[in-house]
Amino acid sequence: MKITTSLVLAVLYLVCVGPLAKVEAVSPPPDGDYPGGNTAEGRDALFSLTTGSYNTALGWNSLASDREGKFNAAVGAGTLVFNVADNNTATGAGALLNNTTGKENTANGAFALFSNTDGDFNTAIGNGALQNNTTGNTNTVVGDAALSINTTGVNNTAIGSDALQGNLTGNGNVALGAGAGILITQGNNNIDIGNLVGVTGDSAAIRIGNVQTKTFIAGISGVPVTGTAVVVDGSGQLGVAPCSKRFKEEIKPMDSESETILALKPVTFHYKKEIDPKSAAQFGLVAEEVEKVNPDLVVRDQRGKPYTVRYEA
Repeated sequence: MKITTSLVLAVLYLVCVGPLAKVEAVSPPPDGDYPGGNTAEGRDALFSLTTGSYNTALGWNSLASDREGKFNAAVGAGTLVFNVADNNTATGAGALLNNTTGKENTANGAFALFSNTDGDFNTAIGNGALQNNTTGNTNTVVGDAALSINTTGVNNTAIGSDALQGNLTGNGNVALGAGAGILITQGNNNIDIGNLVGVTGDSAAIRIGNVQTKTFIAGISGVPVTGTAVVVDGSGQLGVAPCSKRFKEEIKPMDSESETILALKPVTFHYKKEIDPKSAAQFGLVAEEVEKVNPDLVVRDQRGKPYTVRYEA
């Protein structure tokens, strides 16, 4: 989905404002070098400047409203037209066109940060990136139409074409990959990595990758650690297996099937210090002892040796 609103507005702006353009108040000196370290080339570029300094405006109406702003750079027709703030950089037609008091923004691409008015510390690289942002702050965007309909969301990072494109007011989201997190609208603190569209109502969720047939993560298999076991359900969600009856139903005795379990011998132990430096006291089962009772209850490592105990039926 590409946003065309900015293009329509830009055309209307050109039609309405173009015929009303005034004759420049000061004839530009050679190479457009004005006092105060300002440089302007193009019709009405830096037209309203009074005490502003070290601004660069190249293109029709670039920085046209700037009076006292400083250290701004506008390259392209209609860049930073209404800006009166400092330290903004806009490259590309219509980039940061509507910015007024927003400061320290960087927009590189046609209509990037087009609607921004008061938002600060945003970085938008790509055609239409952060196009509809108005007051959102500290967003970082790289990619065509990424975060393009964001209005007030803050602290978002979107890298990839259309990444987080559907976000309106969500904060603290991270999306990496083309279309990553595109369905998130108002959720906060999500992380979407890969060409994964995300889920509309997500908040504080981590989603990595599309539907796959294999996943390999180095540094896990064969590396013993202590703590609660982490499991993966059928949908790919990670978590821990709860034991409280609050999470269980259809509870009934195992009858004769419990004989194998009753034959097991729980023990107390300490993990070796290279595994658990604190060497806290533990209780549980020893895989080699469980193997003697029922080998099917044991999970083996790559060398076929007992590694851990299987608890699922």
